[in-house]
Amino acid sequence: MDRNEAVLRELKLYPLWQRRGESALIETAAEAVHSVSSDPSGKSSSLSIGPSKAESQVAGDSVMREECAVDVPTGRADQSREQHIGELDWPQLKAMVRDCTACGLRAGCTQTVFGTGDEQAEWLFVGEGPGADEDAQGEPFVGQAGKLLDNMLLAIKLRRGKDVYIANIVKCRPPDNRTPEADEIATCLPYLQRQIELTRPKLIVALGKTAATALLGREALLGSLRGTLHEYRGIPLVVTYHPAYLLRSPMEKAKAWQDLCFAVRARHGEA
Repeated sequence: MDRNEAVLRELKLYPLWQRRGESALIETAAEAVHSVSSDPSGKSSSLSIGPSKAESQVAGDSVMREECAVDVPTGRADQSREQHIGELDWPQLKAMVRDCTACGLRAGCTQTVFGTGDEQAEWLFVGEGPGADEDAQGEPFVGQAGKLLDNMLLAIKLRRGKDVYIANIVKCRPPDNRTPEADEIATCLPYLQRQIELTRPKLIVALGKTAATALLGREALLGSLRGTLHEYRGIPLVVTYHPAYLLRSPMEKAKAWQDLCFAVRARHGEA
């Protein structure tokens, strides 16, 4: 019997069954025990019955890994982020959006586009995401689609900045103005949700399919969503076409006018 084996027997740590690949770890533990049992002069020092420091470290690391596996379930980080966003006021929310790098869209755009308008507005208009003009200026709906939206607002006696707030589902411009992907929407949506909570509008108008399905939480064709009064967390919601689509399909403007008239009736409880 060698010295290491004798020491391990004395500490009641022998026989020591080991899994394949752990021989190096056990040799390290045995050497640590040997160093505790003898000083440089070769004299035996007192031994305490219990695991060595090396073994305690190994055991502690194992327990820590197990605790982490239990205490940090999948999705908790996302929940914590959403909870944090849900506690922010306007300045804090704007700062967080400005500095956000949570998804890949931020790397490909000039700046984030937060939102604009009356922060206690009764009307909230929600689009899909910034385009090239919006990315350059940092404000939603400032290009040709924005001019058309302004005309749509005037048609129902509203105007930008007065009792109207305008925002988008995502705050960064997608490459080539493509539709935001599902994970990008999921990452950015808590910002809009907090904007809605802070604004507390009386009516939401979803501009286009992306905005409508993101807020309603379900896939559907735009045509099937128009003309019906929906609800987002207790707030009436009306769906219409995105102004950019109307620029490409001007024949649909008559339907958009119908949607706006429906929104006005809904705002007054007549829908």
